[in-house]
Amino acid sequence: ILVDEYDKPVLDHINNPPIATAMRDCLKGFYSVIKGADAKIRFAFITGVSKFSKVSLFSGLNNLRDITLTPEFSALCGYTDHDLDTVFAPELAGLDRVETKNWYNGYNWLGESVYNPYDILLLLRERKFRPWWFESGTPSFLIKLLTERQTWLPTLGNLQADAELLSTFDVETIPTAALMFQAGYLTIAKEELMGGNYYYTLRFPNREVEQSLYGSLLRVWADDDVTQVKNKHALYSLLTANDLAALKNLFQAFFSSIPHQWLDNNPIAKYEGYYASVFYAYFVAAGLTVQVEDATNLGRIDMSVRLANQIYLFEFKVVESQANGKALQQIQDKRYADKYRALGLPIHLIGVEFAKDVRNIVAFDIALAN
Repeated sequence: ILVDEYDKPVLDHINNPPIATAMRDCLKGFYSVIKGADAKIRFAFITGVSKFSKVSLFSGLNNLRDITLTPEFSALCGYTDHDLDTVFAPELAGLDRVETKNWYNGYNWLGESVYNPYDILLLLRERKFRPWWFESGTPSFLIKLLTERQTWLPTLGNLQADAELLSTFDVETIPTAALMFQAGYLTIAKEELMGGNYYYTLRFPNREVEQSLYGSLLRVWADDDVTQVKNKHALYSLLTANDLAALKNLFQAFFSSIPHQWLDNNPIAKYEGYYASVFYAYFVAAGLTVQVEDATNLGRIDMSVRLANQIYLFEFKVVESQANGKALQQIQDKRYADKYRALGLPIHLIGVEFAKDVRNIVAFDIALAN
């Protein structure tokens, strides 16, 4: 017996819990038939996006072996590096191998990391690096959920979970980490066994997922697709040109353009981290390499960016109304630039302060590290 997308009737209505629950209850009876015919079944293989608990969906089929995190099966649903360098070798000519890996590799289930097959096949056909898989189905429910839960974006790609949490996907309560892991937007970076419990650090699998997910969040948060695209393009261009004064104007204009009714009615805009999160999301969505909570011996840099042989260190603060210069002062007092001095590159220190009352940037202080 082969069953693919066993959970689709439920997932199609996941944003409507009563209907999703009804679908789940109906499927219980459907799958219980398999157990009733157990003596006649030689092999059964069931796949799907979610990992509904055996109690919620498979209560009538409790003798399944879950191989989701079994290392020997980790490469079952993807292409390995060996596959690309052998089977697909004739098709790789002219494609940057490092970029191919950065864009589409990285999915890991405690074994060998794999590439998304859908992406690879379209890359070989179209010869362009694009978010082929992500564009095939925008995760509107996930975007809505992340917004409603006021998710802190800078740490979205570094979540913690245990084995029980990763196995949770009940209709009524869906933990953010479990949903993103099971839907393919986060993968396993590290497994730890502590006190008889397995703990997992989750990360974005690759550039496609990280960059595209933040772009989708921006389209919701910014409420203006055209402006969002123009701002991403301008951000990359201005940073490449090292025009930091214009960068300040760009973000001030962006925050000024957000309709007040959107800010008044959207829950994500009511917490302090909204402004820093949008700032961070723009950098990632624009395709820049960003590191958050960049650790030093004296503290953590809120955000560090390297582009065109320049280093940019950002510190964000939220104030009531008036700028006080504490964002830039912290970068200088904590000597954050010391971490990067050995590179011999110009290091720009940027303190950004957001005011609650005007809902905009009130300070964008810039200094060059001595």
